Amino acid sequence: MSEHESNCAQWALVITEPEPAYGLWALVIINSTIFIIFAFSFATPRTKRDWRSFSAFSAFLIALFTEMYGFPLTIYLLSGWLTSRYPEIDFLAHDGGHLLEMLFGWQTNPHFGPFHVASYALIAGGFILLARSWGILYEAQRRRELAASGPYAHVRHPQYVGFMLIMLGFLLQWPTLVTLVMFPILAWMYVRLARREEQQAHAEFGEEYSRYVERTPAFVPRLGRLSARGQGA
Repeated sequence: MSEHESNCAQWALVITEPEPAYGLWALVIINSTIFIIFAFSFATPRTKRDWRSFSAFSAFLIALFTEMYGFPLTIYLLSGWLTSRYPEIDFLAHDGGHLLEMLFGWQTNPHFGPFHVASYALIAGGFILLARSWGILYEAQRRRELAASGPYAHVRHPQYVGFMLIMLGFLLQWPTLVTLVMFPILAWMYVRLARREEQQAHAEFGEEYSRYVERTPAFVPRLGRLSARGQGA
């Protein structure tokens, strides 16, 4: 083989060699930073409790993107079972990390799979809920009034619901063992924080807050009220 042919062959290997699916630490940093800043702009933590809840949410995102682009710990730990059960799937390829699409037999691009599409809806809904809730809460605090309109007319803690929707969306998109463990812990943390905030609200607003609690659920809205509002619109 001539020197020219040898160089061409080397270039062909470089061109055809697939890009690495993991070890992309720049993407870990970029994605984590973008989503954390985006969430921070809506949540705007002030108290120590706010910072604890936001820090835990940030840790969830960092753990998620670390496995999505950095080191696929879940894939490695489950590699024996996955390759024996699904030998036709390359789980070390990036598409293989979308485990729910792979395990349920989605044959085309996993980014357009049912779990992925549902994750988009949950993540977008969570951020929209955070944005709408923050504006109402900020105005109510400025006026020293009870926040009871907008999302607060349907649930008492829409910001925590927003955080949980975002985390659930990411779990559907890219489930990992670490984030599956973190999710219920964070949900329990948000419930505890919500109860402490309610104690403060009771002390500040008294009977007005008691009536608000009677008519408004904590985290899950009443479907009847949502449908009635939709019909009224």
